[in-house]
Amino acid sequence: MTDLVLQPDVWIWLPLVAFAAGFIDAIAGGGGLLTVPALLTAGLPPHLALGTNKLAATFGSSTASWTFFKKRLFDPQLWKTAAIGTLLGALFGALTVDWLKAAWLEKALPIAIFGAALYTLLMPKVEAGRRHQPQGSRLKLKQGIQGFTLGTYDGVFGPGTGAFWTVSTLAIFKLDILHASGVARTMNFLSNFTSLLTFAILGHIHWGLGLAMGSALMVGAYLGAHSAIRFGGRFIRPIFISVVLIMAAKLAWEAW
Repeated sequence: MTDLVLQPDVWIWLPLVAFAAGFIDAIAGGGGLLTVPALLTAGLPPHLALGTNKLAATFGSSTASWTFFKKRLFDPQLWKTAAIGTLLGALFGALTVDWLKAAWLEKALPIAIFGAALYTLLMPKVEAGRRHQPQGSRLKLKQGIQGFTLGTYDGVFGPGTGAFWTVSTLAIFKLDILHASGVARTMNFLSNFTSLLTFAILGHIHWGLGLAMGSALMVGAYLGAHSAIRFGGRFIRPIFISVVLIMAAKLAWEAW
């Protein structure tokens, strides 16, 4: 499938789109809602577009994840159960993507994203630097369900996963938006990488295009993650809300 003939200009404008997507995704998630439609516009079949997007997205999410980890804005020990759930969900989603009908998801997704934006607008402000981590027997259950659900979605479709991670982490665990972004970037990387391996086995990747876009995504993700860390929640919050509203409007227009 990688012998697809592409127009020469595709190799210029797709990496530019990937750079913008990497910057946005490192801050708020949702970069895939730029890259997936761009790949489809370039002429890639749907399964090949999804697989190629996973290759590019893995570059960006790994860069953003490592940046948040180095700045001590993500503690792996606190999120082991969520990580396991994410890996299992992403594997399940990628394996079922060939036969699962996504028509219902396309119609439900705009509603979910509007809800995410509304919650972010109305949620109580959490003081910067707060890292509340609830204790108790239900903690692992919450993390496991969150990880498996969002990992499955990322394996099946992908765009918007980072935004859903940010919102659900804010809602469930009451972290401030900067630390929630650190969790989102890392879990998004785990699901991207797992789905990437599965798509590679299935042969749904255009390697040359994916590597070119991935390189551009890395640069955008690096700049986006450092911008988020430097400017904090005041910088992330308006960008996050803008991204999810644009995502919702675009998906609603296409689905309804």
